[in-house]
Amino acid sequence: MTHITLITGSTLGSAEYVAEHLAEKLEEAGHSTEILHGPELNELSLDGLWLVVTSTHGAGELPDNLQTLFDEIEEQQPDLSGVRYGAIGIGNREYDLFCGAIDKMDTLLNERGAMRLGERLEIDVLEHEIPEDPAEVWLGSWIPLL
Repeated sequence: MTHITLITGSTLGSAEYVAEHLAEKLEEAGHSTEILHGPELNELSLDGLWLVVTSTHGAGELPDNLQTLFDEIEEQQPDLSGVRYGAIGIGNREYDLFCGAIDKMDTLLNERGAMRLGERLEIDVLEHEIPEDPAEVWLGSWIPLL
């Protein structure tokens, strides 16, 4: 089947929990996975399948552990046309820039040529106490796109 690299950006751990849960579900479906918490660009395959899961920090900002990857992509401008990816954001609708981090990552990846598979999922923690639940539902519609 397919190898999926799950990339997380997390301040308090919720994105990591979602990624770990989704990795388990992907493996149950016959895929292989690797989870990287805030990787650097040189740790990633530029012709692979990524699943980016990030919370939003502060005023729509990326978590510190994902900022390095974002900056490297922005500065080095690699050709990401060989990358297909899924995008999941975790945030709080009470803030003006709800899920601002995944919006920034999604825009940057798209600008560098990567192709998003399916719709972006934005999870409101006020609606979903356990963000793994809506993420698992979303995964059911994402897997057939692989």
